[in-house]
Amino acid sequence: MRKSYLASILFCLTLTGAALTAHASPATSLDAKAVVKMPEARNIALKVYPGKIVKEELEKEAGGSGLRYTFDIKSDAGTHEVGVDAKDGKILENSVEGSDKD
Repeated sequence: MRKSYLASILFCLTLTGAALTAHASPATSLDAKAVVKMPEARNIALKVYPGKIVKEELEKEAGGSGLRYTFDIKSDAGTHEVGVDAKDGKILENSVEGSDKD
């Protein structure tokens, strides 16, 4: 009985690990392509618009190198979206969150 219990636990852990690996793969792939890493990009964004980062992501998007970090930064004045190029660290966007970007 104990062996089957342990086998069940190991099986569940294996499935959980496989699911986590499959879920992390796309982000990991983008992370590998980024020259500027997330901590450095955070610092760049916070110098442009000081506040608290409430959302962050690395994504493929038109403009710059095509790979950017996007940060939603909240302060007393409101929330801004700041985009940082993941290849060279240049600012690609600094706008009020929710404003028309066109």
